[in-house]
Parts: sequence; C-alpha cells; structure tokens
Amino acid sequence: MPTPNVPAARPGLLALAAGVLFALALAQPGTARAQSGYMPDETARHDATWLQWPHANTYGRAYRDRLDPTWVAMTRALIASEKVNIIVYDRNEETRVRKLLGAAGVSLTKVNFLIRATDDVWVRDNGPLFVYDGNDRLSIGDWGFNGWGLDASYRKDDTVPAAVARSLGLPSVDLNDVILEGGAIEVDGRGVLMATRSSTREPNRNADLSEAELEEVMRDQLGIKKFIWLDGKDGGKEDITDMHIDGFARFGMPDTIVTMSRTDLREWGLSATDVERLYNASDVDGKPYRFVQLPLTARDVVTTYGYELGYKGSYVNFYVGNTVVLMPEYKDPNDAVAKAILQRAFPGRTVIGIDVRNLYRNGGMVHCVTQQQPAAL
Repeated sequence: MPTPNVPAARPGLLALAAGVLFALALAQPGTARAQSGYMPDETARHDATWLQWPHANTYGRAYRDRLDPTWVAMTRALIASEKVNIIVYDRNEETRVRKLLGAAGVSLTKVNFLIRATDDVWVRDNGPLFVYDGNDRLSIGDWGFNGWGLDASYRKDDTVPAAVARSLGLPSVDLNDVILEGGAIEVDGRGVLMATRSSTREPNRNADLSEAELEEVMRDQLGIKKFIWLDGKDGGKEDITDMHIDGFARFGMPDTIVTMSRTDLREWGLSATDVERLYNASDVDGKPYRFVQLPLTARDVVTTYGYELGYKGSYVNFYVGNTVVLMPEYKDPNDAVAKAILQRAFPGRTVIGIDVRNLYRNGGMVHCVTQQQPAAL
C-alpha cells in the first residue's frame, strides 16, 4: 500500500498541546464550538449503523467482490434492528449495491445511501465518532485519520466525518489535529476509556502530544474521567493498527469487559503486564469489571478462496445493535462456542454470525467496519 509523505506539524496541534481547545472550534465556519461532550457505550440505543461499502477503485475488483457478501450479510442482519446508512463511492456504486441487496432479498426500506469517494471500508476508524454535547444534543467529533500512522491510503477516508455531519445536519467539532481511530478506543459510557498506547501515540500518531495532553482532549470531547492504558505493541506490516483494543477487549456492557483468556491474550500478542492490567481494571468508582471470555478460533483461518492466513481469529470484534449482535464467524468449530457465550451475555439481543474470513485477511472483522449512530436524546 502507498505511504504518503508525513505532514508537518500544524498550528492547531500546538494549540491542543497547550490545552487551548476552543481554538479547534474556530477552524471552520459552521463548526460547533468545542464542548464537554460524552460518548455513549455501544449498547445505548442507536438510530442507525453506518457502513462503508467495498469498491474496486483502490484495491481492484477481486478485493471488492470477495468482500461484497459480508456487507450484504451485515445489512440483512442490521435492518431488523435499525436503519442502515451506507456510504458508496459514486452513483454507479449505489446502483450496483442496490442490485446486490435486491438480488439477496434485502429490503431497502430502512437503507439510506450517502455518495462519498472513499479509500477503503474501515468506517470504525475513519468515520465519525458520535457524541452528545454538554446539552445532550447529538454531534460529531471529526478526528484526524491518517491511515493508521501513514501505513495506507487515507485522504478520501479522512473526509467522511464532515460529509456525514453535512448529510445529517449535525454540528461537528474539528479535531483533525489529533489522530484517533474509533477502533483504538473503547468507552463504557460512564467515563472510562480503554486503549493501547501503541495505537494512539507513535511516531506518526500524535507524537507531538504527551499522554496527559491527549487525555485532556479525550476528557473534554468524550467525557472521560478514567483511562485504562495498555502498552500494546507495534504491529509492523502484519497489524497496521498497532493492536487496536477492539480486537481483544471490549465493553460488552457498562459493567462488563468481553475479552479472551489470559493464555489467548498472550497468544494474541499482549505482554504479561498488559494482561494483568486488563484483568485488574475497575470502573470510574473503583469497582472491578465483570469479565466474559471468548475463545480464539480452534484453527488458523482460511479464506473462502483457500488462502491460509496462518493465525487464529478473534470473536471479540463483535458489533452490538439495538436488537442484534453481529459476531465474526470463520466456519470454525469455535463459532458455535463463541455464539453461545455472546448470547448469554446479550440475552435481549439475537447473535448473528457474519462470515469475515475474506475481510480478516485484510486486517479486520465486524466491529472494524461498522459505526453506530446513537439515537437523539
């Protein structure tokens, strides 16, 4: 994948480092003033889920065609739960996607389209982060996205939050001087944020901000009162996210962390120190979280077209809708085991397996390609 040149530090970043948050709000006309907002947890009621549909304009038709079935399956599952807002590259792609969904018998009654040129499919990372402002009004945080630290094409994807804000008529806060991918953070909706340092601060992500300065921005914009920091690790070419938290530890409910066993976390690549930090985590009141453990796949994952990845898959990268939970599925013996565990954890929702084998070769699963739009209060 192409690696663009590293951009020079911008004045807005220096303002952030100095704690002058209001300067960001003056960057663009029509942008909301910076405010103390808060991000609800994923189990809070949604108005819609956003998807970014695969296309052939960056990585070719084979890439697109191998991913289409996963997006059809996600759309089918989600329309039983909420509206689905789909970002498509252009009008030709909208026509193609409509035909795909129609041929699969998926109703378009609850499906809306937004035409916007994109680089790829990872709307969790490049898309909008929806928050409630200090007056409980829904708004959008338009954080910077630079292809996971300049490891992939990103310039088109970085424009998506602003486009979504315009399409919905929502105010947005320009935070583009801070790089923050949605998959890099987990929030419990009660003031706790969980993340790895490796995916939030590295040479091409927020290198000019100290951890305390980055925390200050997230406190103000996401309503965070407490941070659970894991060190993570540099993923190199195998994991360009540099160990996003949503691959191995999630807030299933405000009082619950869904993760793996200590042994599986070590196999996933976490240090022994990180494993213990995670399992000793407590909420904003100091109360230990409940833990739900999901297995790794029993076997190394093989794509539908026979490519052997050489490593196992995670079920932790699930997505919680209003009435459904979309779970990564690998056609593996542990699919049923993980599904039963998640169904017990979410008794009021139906767990639906989504085949992610081809997507997983490209580095992600269900949560990586979905983004919740919370309901207006």
